[in-house]
Amino acid sequence: MTSDIDVWCSTDITNKIFVSQAIRYLLRMLIAGVVIGVLAVAVSARLAHADATVDTLAAAQEAYARHDYATELKLLRPLAERGNATAEAALGDMYHYGAGVPKDDAEAARWYRKAAEQGDALAQNNLGTMYAKGEGLRQDYTQAFGWYRKAADLGLAMAQAALGKAYDLGQGVPKDDTEAARWYRKAADQGYAKAEYILGIFYHRGLGVPQDDTEAVHWYRKAADQGNAGAQTSLGFAYHVGHGVPKDDAEAVRWYRKAAEQGYAPGQDKLGATYGLGLGVPKDYVQAYMWLNLAVAGGDNEAVKPRDQLEHLMTPGQVAEAQRRSAAWNPTRSGAQ
Repeated sequence: MTSDIDVWCSTDITNKIFVSQAIRYLLRMLIAGVVIGVLAVAVSARLAHADATVDTLAAAQEAYARHDYATELKLLRPLAERGNATAEAALGDMYHYGAGVPKDDAEAARWYRKAAEQGDALAQNNLGTMYAKGEGLRQDYTQAFGWYRKAADLGLAMAQAALGKAYDLGQGVPKDDTEAARWYRKAADQGYAKAEYILGIFYHRGLGVPQDDTEAVHWYRKAADQGNAGAQTSLGFAYHVGHGVPKDDAEAVRWYRKAAEQGYAPGQDKLGATYGLGLGVPKDYVQAYMWLNLAVAGGDNEAVKPRDQLEHLMTPGQVAEAQRRSAAWNPTRSGAQ
């Protein structure tokens, strides 16, 4: 039989156990509340810091847009020194182009590397370019390829195009037209005009892809519509000879002119020739000489002979007028090169 004393003792022990458990539970909740509070404060501080960083980067971008490089540098350097990859890459740009600081490619490469090692795709691409050109670093195509590949794998179109060029020229890897075309296409599929233009050339020449002038024109046009002068010239030539499109001299002139007006010497050469021969435009020796003269000034040696031959068909007054127009001419630069 259980006595009253036994019941009392049992109840007391149970109560003590319950109280002990309750105290431990409350302590846990209290500690958890403190921890949660500390975490909340930490997260809030981190978010506030992130907002401040975003605001600082935005202010630096605004300073850049108004060419206030001193302010841009003042805003970026503290962030870069704390390891912000965007600021590190931007600081690399400033040293590379000499904006707000003396031009210093070695210092530019140092900042690009810091950002690149954190996975910044643009910095990886820029570091690859500095290795490829030997700017601020010993020229090393293998290193260049490695950094381009990292950026390309992150989806950066210009790095994909750079890989295409590496395979195209055999720089840092064995020459491989098929692989070059594959990487050019990756960039072209993102609308990167330079890659679209080169992919067009690959189709025209049958490099790494089946020869197909219709496909070549397709890619030329995509790049030309973005203002790429090389593609505009190639598209004009396609119309001139009827490759991939019906022959159309007037359309050829239209595309040559777009390239020529940007100051692209091969386009100026082609436009000058059309005026000299009267193809798609009325024959005009003054216009022909002007455009050929501009092409020569732009480094197109192939324009020298037709310009000099044309001079023998012109009066001294016509030559003087053509030279005057050449001297007064200014390019209109627009679009993706």
